[in-house]
Amino acid sequence: MRLLVNFARIFVGVLFIFSGFVKLNDPLGFSYKLNDYFQPDVLNLEFLQPFTLALAIFIVIYELMLGVTLLLGYAKNFTRWSLLLMIIFFTFLTFYSAYFNKVTDCGCFGDAIPLTPWQSFSKDVILLLLIALIFFKWEYITPIFKQTAKWIVFAVFIACLGFAYYVLMHLPAIDFRAYKVGVNIEEGMIQRKGEDLPSINDFGFYTMDDDFTDEILNDKKVLVVVAYNLTKSENQAWQNINEAVQEAKKHNYRVVGLSASGPQETAKLEENYGVDIDFYFTDETAIKTIIRANPGLMILHKGTIMQKKHWNDASDLDF
Repeated sequence: MRLLVNFARIFVGVLFIFSGFVKLNDPLGFSYKLNDYFQPDVLNLEFLQPFTLALAIFIVIYELMLGVTLLLGYAKNFTRWSLLLMIIFFTFLTFYSAYFNKVTDCGCFGDAIPLTPWQSFSKDVILLLLIALIFFKWEYITPIFKQTAKWIVFAVFIACLGFAYYVLMHLPAIDFRAYKVGVNIEEGMIQRKGEDLPSINDFGFYTMDDDFTDEILNDKKVLVVVAYNLTKSENQAWQNINEAVQEAKKHNYRVVGLSASGPQETAKLEENYGVDIDFYFTDETAIKTIIRANPGLMILHKGTIMQKKHWNDASDLDF
């Protein structure tokens, strides 16, 4: 029994740390997933939508910290009760999502390991059994680093806060998405033999009257200003963006905007901040997937993503 309990301890602890880390690497992406769950046709918790980012950061740090305290055997009652209540909640959530087909990807492992709703539910059932074993047989768990455990936990917590701040102010340290640097967008949009769907969907450069996707993706030097929603964009960002735009034009780059916002919002942007570029439109979800910044910057060379930058790092673009 001791061997089985400690296997469960290590397996669950490592899984919680991994799951927490990949989401902490991209808290904005996890907040988008929470927003999907809070929609009226899913859990109908619209009042929580303004707090999705704060909730996302809290949940992923909490999850990662539970993995650490479990491996250390620290804070017995807090750890075992937190694990049990969390896995019961998420087992219900993934079952609800799978049975009613509400959210197609739970976001359990961020974009690192996409799972179908039923795969997510199956994973949570296995974890529920292992955590129940840990909960009722905690006496077989021997704490380690007794004298320094609380300082290890505190150090990990501070490191998590620092890492979350860094990726929010810049971009995810590891990009697991279909639009990572080095990817050719046109190739990603093509359905490959044996695959159900192409890796890139609902992407394009559109106006009210025409489709400029092929033209822009075949251009050698393009700077794309990406902002999924201009009314929600960071006001202080546009000075940085403007400086990058001017520098790109000096180097003969074609500079375009990509947003889900309409012509009225783009006109206000030019009026308020002097951003004088041609804006094209595409699906908001696709834009959120391209870059975790609003606004952000992307350099394309014949459809291949060469660089991506948060607006904080606009001056770091290499032209």
